[in-house]
Amino acid sequence: MGRKAGILIAVYVAALAINLDITIVNVALPSMATELDAGTRALQWIVDGYNLAFTALVLAAGSLFDRYGRRPALIIGLLGFAATSVAGALVTSSGALIAARFGMGAFAALIFPTPLSIISNTFTDRRQRAAALGGWGAVVGVGVASGPVTGGLLLEHFYWGSIFLALVPLALVAAGLAFALVPESRDRSVPTLDRRGLVVSMAMLGLLVYTVIEAPEHGWDSRFTLLGFAGSAALIGLFVMVERAAEHPMLDVRLFADRRFSAASGAVTVTFFALAGFIFLITQYFQVVRDFGPLSTGARILPVAISIAVASIAGGILAPRVGTRAVVVTGLLFFGTAMAWIAASVDVDTSYWAAIVPQMVLMGLGMGLISTPATESIMLVLPPARAGVGSAVNDATRELGATLGVAVIGSVFSSVFGARLVDSALEATGQADTAADSVPVAFGMAGADPVLLDAVQESFLAGLSVGCTVVAGLCFAAAVAGLWALPGRRFHAAKAAQADAERRVLEPAGA
Repeated sequence: MGRKAGILIAVYVAALAINLDITIVNVALPSMATELDAGTRALQWIVDGYNLAFTALVLAAGSLFDRYGRRPALIIGLLGFAATSVAGALVTSSGALIAARFGMGAFAALIFPTPLSIISNTFTDRRQRAAALGGWGAVVGVGVASGPVTGGLLLEHFYWGSIFLALVPLALVAAGLAFALVPESRDRSVPTLDRRGLVVSMAMLGLLVYTVIEAPEHGWDSRFTLLGFAGSAALIGLFVMVERAAEHPMLDVRLFADRRFSAASGAVTVTFFALAGFIFLITQYFQVVRDFGPLSTGARILPVAISIAVASIAGGILAPRVGTRAVVVTGLLFFGTAMAWIAASVDVDTSYWAAIVPQMVLMGLGMGLISTPATESIMLVLPPARAGVGSAVNDATRELGATLGVAVIGSVFSSVFGARLVDSALEATGQADTAADSVPVAFGMAGADPVLLDAVQESFLAGLSVGCTVVAGLCFAAAVAGLWALPGRRFHAAKAAQADAERRVLEPAGA
């Protein structure tokens, strides 16, 4: 059991490192904007470089290294992640940091699918495997939730690059443990890599995210933007054709013909879209508009993480009893209401305890009620033999939602923020266009001048309000779709009856 415990520690530490990186960077965005002269678009790429590389490669990486070896994938991924984290900490320009973030995301994609495969192959006893997987899920949650606080604590004492250097020891320890303890495992029966699907999916995601992030610079109705969206649509159609024709597709798009599967996947995508977009903006609101420190900012986001944890447990208990539809739709309404409330009430001096905390709690409860039941629904719709496919789709939709959330909400904010500055008192200074590219720069230009400061604050709040309104509308639209498409209580009852019948058939054989 000592060796198995070591294997668990290795995969848990690996999971902690890559999930910390998902959220730890957000509290450093204002510092990066100042130290690296990074505008809003550059900040979006700093966050989304990681997410985009991860999303594009995670499905292919899981399939590739199931076939050729999980242990080397884990070790290579961890060492590469450590190296790119060091590179990210040492760069002196936003462009170089964006490149490093793409590297971190690519190596994280090698790491992420591997721990689950290693756990499944190491723990053959069902109870031990369930306990090990439960611990893995808890570590993932701790990593995501503790990222802002960890980042804030580091930034209180060190420079912005410390958030990446702090991940290096975790990655190296995990790599050492994996080298010493994790046994080699592979499955030669896994189909070969779907190269055409991989290439088309990367082009599709890259063009779409690039178009959205760059749209405020060129104009949403410009030829550049319209051609970008048209090209993205064409690549989506090509991807569907390629995957339908493939003998062993990277993503079986035929699964989405089942409306229950599509609706559950869509709910996960919307949830992480909304959360990532909100966190991207709220960290800047706390630090730039409210002038809170990084640690204080990280601590102030904790109500979201805590309420997500509570509601995730409650959602998992409630869904089999009342149906996925009732729980997920309620969660979407909670999330949408919280975002609409923020859009209507956010101000420079909004009370944290009286308004922001209740808004975050309502948002977190909504996300928890969506995430666990929707994920379970994805797995229940598929037969047990396709559980791996369901897990991969769940991971991909989650990361796709987060990637698009930062891209879309960040771009909507940037458009509104820039337009308001041009129409404000700052225009008379002749610097409105320069200020529109970067929130910290705009506040720096305003300085202590009450008129200019009020103009910049109002522009920021207008952008934040419109961004939250977009998220609220998306959540409400998803709730309406969920009423029609998500499985209800009868579906769960049928699944429970099927499981009970299978158990009764197997009992005599096991007696």
